[in-house]
Amino acid sequence: MKELEPNTLESSELVEQTFNFWFTDNEHIRSPFPEYIRPILKEKAVDGFFKWVTSLNPKAKEEVNDEMIAEKFEEIIFETALNMVITEDEKITIQYPFLPRLNDEIFANENHELKSIIIDRALLKEGDDSYLKVKAEEIASKKVWGTKFELPL
Repeated sequence: MKELEPNTLESSELVEQTFNFWFTDNEHIRSPFPEYIRPILKEKAVDGFFKWVTSLNPKAKEEVNDEMIAEKFEEIIFETALNMVITEDEKITIQYPFLPRLNDEIFANENHELKSIIIDRALLKEGDDSYLKVKAEEIASKKVWGTKFELPL
């Protein structure tokens, strides 16, 4: 695991590839990280990652693979970002980056006749289940309606 020491070519490639992926919108994946936190997020996440690497015991260092390393780095990026953003909505976006966001278009029915814009969203807990509660406004009629999406575990 020598290649994971700070300032090596391998570590800088991992860092750059990961940030490029999460800071750039790519087809169905949109960046969950607001612009204003990105420079400091990079710095804090890299520091946190190398603190984690140096805390591993020699046996653990032998057992980790590239996939585990990449997953841990992403986990640190997301955890760090959650503590940096200001609004509750930004926190929801970071926690659930693939779910609908404010100002996204959604449809009130499956025929896609009534296009709406998401105007509010919140996390909702019902018993053991968690949901993203969404309030939307139909573009044509300005009628406000709501729905909820079950959150992944």
